[in-house]
Amino acid sequence: MPVFFQKLIPKLYGLYFNLLVWFIPKKIAKKAFTVFATVRKGRVLPNQKEYLDNAKFEVISVGENKIQVYNWPGSKETVILIHGWESNTWRWHKLIEKLQKEDYNIIAFDAPAHGYSSGKILHAPLYAETLQALLLKYEPKMAIGHSMGGMTLLYNESKNPNSHIEKMVTVGSPSEFHEILNHYKNLLGFNDKVREEIEKLVYKKFNFTTEDFSSSKFVQNNHKKGLIFHDRLDQIAPYHASVNVNKHWKGSELFSTEGFGHSMHQDVVNDKIIDFLKH
Repeated sequence: MPVFFQKLIPKLYGLYFNLLVWFIPKKIAKKAFTVFATVRKGRVLPNQKEYLDNAKFEVISVGENKIQVYNWPGSKETVILIHGWESNTWRWHKLIEKLQKEDYNIIAFDAPAHGYSSGKILHAPLYAETLQALLLKYEPKMAIGHSMGGMTLLYNESKNPNSHIEKMVTVGSPSEFHEILNHYKNLLGFNDKVREEIEKLVYKKFNFTTEDFSSSKFVQNNHKKGLIFHDRLDQIAPYHASVNVNKHWKGSELFSTEGFGHSMHQDVVNDKIIDFLKH
């Protein structure tokens, strides 16, 4: 599809929402949230298939979804890996190689609507429900999340503290849902009325406001050891998100980079993670 049309489609959605929100506000809020949560990328690509297929462990049911779980067995503690939006377990392959050398038992999984897992939508409460099911099943001592995966990890820990988790790592993770919603509003160009109706729906559906959903608030009572990575020039998740989380998370360390991008696959990042897990 030409770039022009790729950019036009979100604006057409915004125009549609702006026109109809005055007549059917609840339906438009539901439609706008569904568009927001619909996953368009992240399925397993041909170059990822062999690697992932060799590590398939089991498929578990969480709610309405079938979740693909992977395992790279090891004799040391269990580490769980939580990928981000429109990604899958493949994104961890460089870190997995280093974890294997240290003989950690590695559990990873594809989020709903990602990789080999079923579904079409994903949002943080759904991701947290999935994550919690795996945390209870495999009881990892360490958890590492990238981007939305890191935000979900912190949200879930505030909602369902897991005593077996000792160390937590987030990589390039956003913090504030209201900022994410602002980005969505600007992308589609919808008006304040549409935003207001989305906020009402979110509160009714999840029992929190968009302001309440904040990683910097989630970590205020988190006393576990934390390592936070973020690139100052990150174009996807703002750097200040991790600065604020580090400020409110007493047991955390912030490792800042410049020019590493959002994915942060570099050896210096993965080596720092290994060192954190070992000591």
